[in-house]
Amino acid sequence: MSEKMRTLTEPFKIKMVEPLTVTTEAYRTEALKKAGYNTFLLRSQDVFIDLLTDSGTGAMSDKQWSGIMMGDESYAGARSWEHLERVVKALTGMEYVLPTHQGRAAERILYTILGGPDKLFISNTHFDTTRANIEYTGATAIDIVCAEGKDNEIDLPFKGNIDLEKLEKLLVENARETIGAVIMTVTNNSSGGQPVSMENMKAVRRICDKHGVMMVIDGCRIAENSYFVKHREQAYSDKTYEEIAREMLNLGDAFVMSAKKDGLVNMGGLLTVKDEALSIKCRNLLIISEGFTTYGGLSGRDMEALAIGLGEVFDKDYLHYRIKSTAYLGERLRAKGIPVVWPIGGHAVYIDAKKLYNNIPVEEYPGQALVVDLYLKGGIRSVEVGSVMFGKYDEDGKLIPAANELVRLAIPRRVYTQSHIDYVLDVFDDILELKERKNGYAITYEPPFLRHFTAHFEPLKK
Repeated sequence: MSEKMRTLTEPFKIKMVEPLTVTTEAYRTEALKKAGYNTFLLRSQDVFIDLLTDSGTGAMSDKQWSGIMMGDESYAGARSWEHLERVVKALTGMEYVLPTHQGRAAERILYTILGGPDKLFISNTHFDTTRANIEYTGATAIDIVCAEGKDNEIDLPFKGNIDLEKLEKLLVENARETIGAVIMTVTNNSSGGQPVSMENMKAVRRICDKHGVMMVIDGCRIAENSYFVKHREQAYSDKTYEEIAREMLNLGDAFVMSAKKDGLVNMGGLLTVKDEALSIKCRNLLIISEGFTTYGGLSGRDMEALAIGLGEVFDKDYLHYRIKSTAYLGERLRAKGIPVVWPIGGHAVYIDAKKLYNNIPVEEYPGQALVVDLYLKGGIRSVEVGSVMFGKYDEDGKLIPAANELVRLAIPRRVYTQSHIDYVLDVFDDILELKERKNGYAITYEPPFLRHFTAHFEPLKK
């Protein structure tokens, strides 16, 4: 006999609270002007519901806070490092573990060594910092998400997979020495937070072995991906989430992680590799730029909290709530008529801004218009994942748009309650009243890399 369907409740109780500031639309209008209409440049105290990112914004558990008090702050060989190393080795099956202060530091170290001019990196989808660290070396980053991953409405279980035929073709057409690595991002953040199947990962492993190229797993949301594998791949229905994660990570030659996601900490990253020679090169670069090999830019308390978090993240009650609560937001937005990437991923809901604001041309960044409107109408901070983040220019300076014009509502872990999410849903009623708007935004300042972090905009008038 099945259990009754009950209200989705948080599998935790609140021990400490942080006040939120309620502001007026007039106040928020002035705050946006000061920030150059870029929500990254807003002060946190001017934000009511912060869905900018799920990276480092989560709440830690009582056990993690207790671990912080136990942190060993020795410069070299700290107990907290030994604890973290044991946990990571058991999870990844990789011998060489390097801590870093966050994921992009691990990316910079690995791709500085593997990259360079004329090098090619192939991925289901590179995320922003990954692409930037690769392209900064002069290398080229190519995305080949599966065909179904390009359809925002089709309901399929693993739309984050890589296109195996395109992967095979690229590896045949390019000399082995020009391939920096094949990078599998799980879950596939830029493609709507969609999961990657174990079947697809195993196929990529076979193709990499066939052509003698390296396979890197960017697994900052490995626990969330394991949830989808367990519930959508029949062969893994009897496996625990941690067993699934271990099997998947063991397929890689290297593992890069921003621990600020599924590490359940506010700061931290990991780089693990199987090859000793590569690990020595990484270690030497780590020492130059991050710190000694047994702390890599992290305090002992950070490492202690991360070691505990990597265990807690696989708790079945936590993962059930994490995935279902994100789906709660996405499903109800869709019911309102808001176009979302479907099915809903694990860490975020993605709005198809191009479809919602279909009167705004891509050159005027409909995603940025929606980001601004969400803040103005409800104090909600979100992020554009479209042509602001991924667009490029041709030789004549004309915009080459991104594949999608999305806005991401990333849900911090263990932070907001269902009433906060219901508030977000209410704000979208105001957004629906703006769907006929025709004016977007122009960029008035941008840096050469990762422009979305610090770019300035101005509204266009028609």
